[in-house]
Amino acid sequence: MESVRYVEVARAESERGELVLRERRDEGAPSVLELRANGVFVMDTLETSTEQALATAALELVEEPRAVVVAGLGLGFTMHEVLRDSRVERCTVVEIEEELVAWMRSGTIPHGPALLADERVTVVVADIAVALAEARPASYDLLLLDVDNGPGYLVHEENAALYRAPFLTSARRALRPGGVLVVWSANPAPELEDAVREVFGDAEARPYDVLLQDRDEQYWLYLGRLAAAD
Repeated sequence: MESVRYVEVARAESERGELVLRERRDEGAPSVLELRANGVFVMDTLETSTEQALATAALELVEEPRAVVVAGLGLGFTMHEVLRDSRVERCTVVEIEEELVAWMRSGTIPHGPALLADERVTVVVADIAVALAEARPASYDLLLLDVDNGPGYLVHEENAALYRAPFLTSARRALRPGGVLVVWSANPAPELEDAVREVFGDAEARPYDVLLQDRDEQYWLYLGRLAAAD
């Protein structure tokens, strides 16, 4: 019988609770890095297709995504996919957990230093709600909200506010004409769609099919788009 072992790589405490980076070692298979918050699985380095799909699908919605915000660093895979697009001139990543950023910079997350070496990247350690409230109006072409797996799967209960009209209004203000907000959700989220419609005047819910470890899964993209300038 194959055995699975877990080795703790790093641990941090913040006002939001405990953040743990650990290595999962399956006998006969490459080791996998796993991120957990307050004991709840967040993501790992084995299955990254959903993060990549979010970035790819979002980038297709904007003709010139020169300035992009990624809300949520995670293990860096959404950011990595954004940076693969040569149209992107500036990628601002907003991450609330300072230690997670430190792990990425120090190489505790092995692929981190190479990703952060890209001169287009700026990492801001802040709550995304605060960062957008302080951002200059019309600064960005694309905003990807990837701090949870949608409003039904919150990493922290406080994140519920990110799917409501006041925060979405800050997001709208930070976007340039023609800019797009994209929110990833693991399940249909009609209340989020209503909130996006209230703020942007229109909303779109797009189902997105993803293959996860030989399982067909369906996720959702919730879009708010500003009209292009005349």
